[in-house]
Amino acid sequence: MRDRHHRATALVFAVHGAVAGTLATRMPWFQDHFGLGTAALGLVLLCTPIGSMLAMPLTARLSHRFGARATTRGLLALWCVAPALPVLAPGPLWLVPAFLLYGAAAGMCDLAMNAQGVHVERRLGRSVMSGLHGMWSVGNLCGAGAGALAAQAHLDARAHFVIVALALLAVGAAASLALLDERPAPDERPPRRFTLPPRSILLIGLIGLCSTFAERASGQWSAIYLKDVAGAGPGLAAAGYAVFTASMVAVRLGGDLVVRRLGPVATVRASAVVAVLGGVAVAAFRTPAPVIAGFALFGAGVAVVVPLVFAAAGRIARTPAEGVAGVATVTWASGLVAPPVIGWLAGVFAFPFVFALVTCLAGAMIWPARALGPRPAARVPATATRAE
Repeated sequence: MRDRHHRATALVFAVHGAVAGTLATRMPWFQDHFGLGTAALGLVLLCTPIGSMLAMPLTARLSHRFGARATTRGLLALWCVAPALPVLAPGPLWLVPAFLLYGAAAGMCDLAMNAQGVHVERRLGRSVMSGLHGMWSVGNLCGAGAGALAAQAHLDARAHFVIVALALLAVGAAASLALLDERPAPDERPPRRFTLPPRSILLIGLIGLCSTFAERASGQWSAIYLKDVAGAGPGLAAAGYAVFTASMVAVRLGGDLVVRRLGPVATVRASAVVAVLGGVAVAAFRTPAPVIAGFALFGAGVAVVVPLVFAAAGRIARTPAEGVAGVATVTWASGLVAPPVIGWLAGVFAFPFVFALVTCLAGAMIWPARALGPRPAARVPATATRAE
């Protein structure tokens, strides 16, 4: 029965990733259909993380009111149809509210399914969050692959998204039937309308900030770095990003075995060391092969950190939804600022120097990793045991 809940949650993660991958592959269609330049498209896409950050803190309150299963099921259905908002926008200006709402659906569903992952971990008594995030990456790759085939066949994006939405709605609805339905105690006070990170998870949020910044910096700039610094051609530069992504997927799918053996603290510290080794290779070499190997190590190093951050925050906070919402706000903000900050710094300093700074940020995860360990149980005064 418990494995049934685990499989259902993994399928929800995969559906979420497939929706994200589907939209990402049709960006050229958006650009052509709405007549957007590169800068205008970038500004429009900035609305997605902004919408997520504004809406994510509301998820804990929804979960408290409707229960974990109903909240996840409803938000997943909303996320499956969310790409229709920008696709059916009547004009370019409508893309701003459309992508704000798209981002809101993405972030809220993301928090609800990660809270489900925390509940599953509690029931199973073992780490599963890394594998769940690995399933998100698998779904993302499947959605991207199907989108690439649709684009190659010149299928209109509107028809493509309708087909994908119907298929994923059916899969998501079936998976949602087996989700855990955790509900608050009758006397439990509802969470605040907007949940911000409590003090108890600030160090955990710091780990997520460092990891997400390093991941987004590498993911967004790896191809350009390979082209400008290592002299790689377009195909080899694109392959660098593919290797980075594949490395993350592989490590996430097998990461839970490492976490169960080493524990979250040692795993994050080992991950930071691997990321630092990769970052050193990226910053030190000027030929494609070692730089691509460095990005592969970097992807492997940051792969399991965010899943462990979400799991730890969900355990420590008053409710899983509140804990995940608190650290997710920090990690999404970090992911939002990382690409433009790296671009600005690269324009002022040399690219290798900038990635040396990113490597230092990855290494900075070693010290706060202690916050991911189990908290000591509260000591009960001796007099309390004799109160009766």
